[in-house]
Amino acid sequence: MPRLLKGLRSMKEFWKLILTHKMGVVGVMVLVILIFAAIFAPYLRTTDPMRGGVPANILLPPNAEFWFGTDHLARDVWSQTIYGMRVSLTIGFLTAIITVAIGTLVGMIAGYFGGKLDELLMRMTDFFMMLPFIPLMIILALLLGRGMWKAILVISIKVWPTTARIIRSQVLSLKERAFVEASKSVGGSDRLLIFDEIMPNVVPLIFCQAVLMVSWAIYAEAVLAFVGLGDPRTISWGMMLNFAFKSGVMGRTPWWWIPPIACICATVVAFTFLGTAVSDIMKPGYREARGL
Repeated sequence: MPRLLKGLRSMKEFWKLILTHKMGVVGVMVLVILIFAAIFAPYLRTTDPMRGGVPANILLPPNAEFWFGTDHLARDVWSQTIYGMRVSLTIGFLTAIITVAIGTLVGMIAGYFGGKLDELLMRMTDFFMMLPFIPLMIILALLLGRGMWKAILVISIKVWPTTARIIRSQVLSLKERAFVEASKSVGGSDRLLIFDEIMPNVVPLIFCQAVLMVSWAIYAEAVLAFVGLGDPRTISWGMMLNFAFKSGVMGRTPWWWIPPIACICATVVAFTFLGTAVSDIMKPGYREARGL
């Protein structure tokens, strides 16, 4: 319990530092708006995003009834944008959790134990890193099929090595520090050294990687969906762009494709700002420079 309370206090202090950083504040504000809209989508004057309308409402520009206009099937673009936010953010967060979990586990084991195990894990990591991103995702998507969970799996397979490499480098540095050597000299077990000594010092870096992975996953899902490997039964920002491109009327329906592009850009920028804030906070002397 004391360790849990200490961890909670550390997280509270960490978020206070985030809110002292201008880019961190902007990133948090944008993400709060996006997450709020995704959670309360049914209450934001939306309809079923996949339900078509009457022929008279096909490709209408923005108006009082359809705030963002309609698509080639008379579907409400506003509703598609809001509900697409749910799918895109879900894919981003779940992919980040999976990739960071795998990457952290591999990086911690490789960095701490070293030797042949480190060599084996790093060669495996290098193998996945050298594979071309787009062709690999296309092949995996074709083999595994379409669907949100399959998209998450496809993206996770490709992006976890980056986290593994970064965590391993940090662990290699930490395990040589005096506090780790002191615990080892008094008989500390590997479990104690990894989870009680090294892990707390890696958590900010893990969080930073998770933040960056969310934006990367959202971008990757949009690419997959745009090239036709998304699930047409669910709406996401990438699928909106795919539908608009296939319709052949992108040139005269900017109200259809601008919202998903704007949302993707806003989300990526928000997470990038938040990641930058975390990186700055992790630098030595940040508190002193801000007078905190």
